[in-house]
Amino acid sequence: MKKNKISKNWINKQKRDIYVRKSKIEGYRSRAVYKLQEINDKFKIIKNGMSIVDLGAAPGSWSQFVSRSFKNTKIVSIDLKEIEEIENTFQIKGDFNDELQQKKIIDYFGNKIDVVLSDMAVNTTGNKNVDSLVTGELSIEALNFSVNTLKKKGSFVSKIFMGSSFNEIVEIAKKNFKEAHIFKPPASRKDSKENFIICRNLR
Repeated sequence: MKKNKISKNWINKQKRDIYVRKSKIEGYRSRAVYKLQEINDKFKIIKNGMSIVDLGAAPGSWSQFVSRSFKNTKIVSIDLKEIEEIENTFQIKGDFNDELQQKKIIDYFGNKIDVVLSDMAVNTTGNKNVDSLVTGELSIEALNFSVNTLKKKGSFVSKIFMGSSFNEIVEIAKKNFKEAHIFKPPASRKDSKENFIICRNLR
């Protein structure tokens, strides 16, 4: 009974959510697209002609946004889940931490990358501390991947949660990048603990 009530509340919340409605009208696969749009409006991370990796890309709205909004971009979208085809993207089903998958990404570009995006999060367990910790580990792995694959003036954007690994992520980011900003986009739900870290210019 409790589960049904939660499901019903979630459905009602979705119906009232202006970003959900907007994403349906504009043909995006999830409301998350507007978080990236707002990040880019503020920090000007993505430009025409860039090489971009979208980690944890499913269902694909971030890759959709880049493909639609910027010309001559090369995009790799990778996720453990199957992603429905997106125009002008190279899609990989697999774990980005796997050396074989990382080789695929690097071989596709044949060079260093301009931007690494990560909206990765674990499937929630209901324990916010555990979820925050595991998602934090994903952010650190994405950050390490970025440090090894980005161009000198490259940028890294990742979802992070307030919690036990937050300070560690910020510390690693500041150690490796000249700029590290924390930003909560307006499209991020107010009751969510999520923030985004935006890093620019490798040290």
